[in-house]
Amino acid sequence: MDIDSRISRLLEQLEPITLDLMKEIRLMNRTDTKFVTNKEHLAELLRLAQGKYYAQFHAGSKIAAYKTIYWDTEEHQFFLDHHNGRSPRQKVRVRTYMDSGDTFLEVKTKNNHGRTKKKRINVPGQGQIQDSDEFLLERVNLTHGDIRETVENNFHRITLVNYGKTERLTIDFDVRFHNHETDQDAHTGQLVIIELKRDGNVFSPVLDILRELRIKPSGFSKYCIGSVITNPSLKANLFKPKLQRIGKLIGHQLPAQESAERSTAL
Repeated sequence: MDIDSRISRLLEQLEPITLDLMKEIRLMNRTDTKFVTNKEHLAELLRLAQGKYYAQFHAGSKIAAYKTIYWDTEEHQFFLDHHNGRSPRQKVRVRTYMDSGDTFLEVKTKNNHGRTKKKRINVPGQGQIQDSDEFLLERVNLTHGDIRETVENNFHRITLVNYGKTERLTIDFDVRFHNHETDQDAHTGQLVIIELKRDGNVFSPVLDILRELRIKPSGFSKYCIGSVITNPSLKANLFKPKLQRIGKLIGHQLPAQESAERSTAL
């Protein structure tokens, strides 16, 4: 049985939870932690999660499809703020939930304490943010005319909730990128990005599972990594170690590792 079939079989064995019940879960003192791994470890995680976690079930499936387009200034202000470790920093994106067709313009802000807050409004569709200047001015002091589409990603997501309903686990995989500036495409193969959102420091069953699988916390920005591997002209030297680790995890070199090495040498 191939790895995708194993993941699907293990996912089906998890007890479902509806989107409506998911909305009732309020994490009042939320902390977020990201982990990066591969599909083999994801299968093991799903096996060990049996009897401990629900899987979100919506539109007839436990796997949801997402499409996101990130917007940035001509000088790539948001990308460079992240690359240079600036805090607070922000990102602007338009995300479509493919199963429902709902589309939101979102601004994510990471503060000096590492906390991330997200504000969003409904928009008619991808690329249609021309009536959102008031929202943008209030949050990033820019209008839609000051920013442009840069990197697009498409991916699948599994969402798990522990039986105690004190944490959510989002698991993203099959991530593909398209760069609107360079017209380059890239994919991440076997890569899996996990984000744990939990209520304070309450007991987390998945942390024990992750430790057992030797999966350690690791930051990951879809916008920044997608930008680097599809636009060789961007400053990328500080992302080089992360690109190397990802390459080892997925068993092949990402397209921009050579460009990252060139950037380091400059």
